[in-house]
Amino acid sequence: MMYVNDAKCIGCGKCVKDCFPRDIQVVEGKAVMQNKRCIKCGHCIAICPVDAVSMDDYDMSEVKEYNEESFAIDEEQLMNFIKFRRTVRQFTPQEVDEAQIMKIIDAGRFTQTGSNLQDVSYVVVREGLSELKELTLESLKVSGEKILADPNPQFEMFKPYAKLWVRMHEEYKVDSTKDKLFFNAPLVVVITANSDVNGALAASNMELMTNALGLGTFFSGFMTRASVGNEKISEFLGLKDGKKVVTCMVIGHPAVSYQRTVPRKSAVINWK
Repeated sequence: MMYVNDAKCIGCGKCVKDCFPRDIQVVEGKAVMQNKRCIKCGHCIAICPVDAVSMDDYDMSEVKEYNEESFAIDEEQLMNFIKFRRTVRQFTPQEVDEAQIMKIIDAGRFTQTGSNLQDVSYVVVREGLSELKELTLESLKVSGEKILADPNPQFEMFKPYAKLWVRMHEEYKVDSTKDKLFFNAPLVVVITANSDVNGALAASNMELMTNALGLGTFFSGFMTRASVGNEKISEFLGLKDGKKVVTCMVIGHPAVSYQRTVPRKSAVINWK
C-alpha cells in the first residue's frame, strides 16, 4: 500500500502529474492514494518535495535523497567507461567477495522493468559450478551431435559451433581444468525473468557494476543456449513461475589488463 503523510503533504500535485496509472488525487489540499491501479513504481516517492509518500511493503530505508555530488556523472567519463569495457575470459583463482556479488545484484534489482513487474531473479552459482558445467557441456554436446548428423543445409552455418561444443565436452572430460565454457572463473550469476527485455536490461547494469568493482565478466551465450528446454538445468537452477534463463554472467578477477578502448562500426541511424 502507498501512503501519504498528511502532516507533511503540501498538496502541490506533483505526484498526481507524474503518476502514470492515474492513481492519485488531491482532495481538500492533500494527496490521496487510491491504491487501485498503482504499480508501485515509486515515482510519487521520488518526486515529492517534502518526502510525504511511503509504502509499507518495501524497505523505505533504501530511499536516498538526491545529491548532485554523489549522483551526477560527467557524460565524457561515462562514455569512456562504456568504451573501455571489455569481455574478459581470463580469470585469477581469487574468489569474488559476497559484498561485491550483492552490489552487482543490486545493480540489476534497481533496473527498470516493464510495468514495474520486477520479475528478474538471480541464481548465484559458486559451490555448484562443477555440476552446472557438466550439465551445460552435456547439453551442448547433445545439441552439437544432432546438428552434425543432420544433412539439412540450413544447419550448415551452425556446424562450426556444433564441432566446438563436442570438442569442449571431450576436453573437459579428459582434463577438467580445460574449461572453455566458464574459463575457470569462480562465479556464475544466471539472470532469469519472465521477460527477456527486463532480464537483459538488468544484466546490462550488472555488467557496468561488475566493471566498476574492478572485476571482469562475459555473457555466456553457450550456457543460455544449453538451458533451453533442458529439464536438468532448469531443476538445478530452481526455475519456476514461468521464468527462463535470459543470460548468464561469468564473473571473476581479471587476469588480463587492457590499455585502451577499441573502435566500433559507425552507428546506423535513420533520422525521420
